[in-house]
Amino acid sequence: MINSIIAAITTCLKAEFGSRYKVHMEEKKQGLMEPCFFISCINPDSQLFLGKHYMRKNQFCIQYFPETEKKKQECYSIAERLLLCLRQITVMGAMVRGTRMHYEVVEGILHFFINYDMYVYDAEEEIPVMEKLSSKTDVKG
Repeated sequence: MINSIIAAITTCLKAEFGSRYKVHMEEKKQGLMEPCFFISCINPDSQLFLGKHYMRKNQFCIQYFPETEKKKQECYSIAERLLLCLRQITVMGAMVRGTRMHYEVVEGILHFFINYDMYVYDAEEEIPVMEKLSSKTDVKG
């Protein structure tokens, strides 16, 4: 599920910003070419809701590494575009709305937070039903 959401976020980022902006899912220690995005899921949560329905809360942090010397201005501009392009994504054919969007710029890097919460149904495998059952009981008295 989380990988599907990350793929949907990546699709939206590429549609909005084009191929010049690289999107990374794994941490890169060296050779980070700016401008680029880094997507990570933080604090995923799953709670039983009703029967076999679960509420999955998936909070994501999308970091943006700016390329210009005016880092804060660039980060604020990108954040405004992220607010619009990530408000709704398509995950496995279903539209999912982004909630709890907020952002901050720390040491020249944009940290954009967004939740993609959804209900999921845990479908179990069907167990074959017995064809015939017979029992014999005796009653005392």
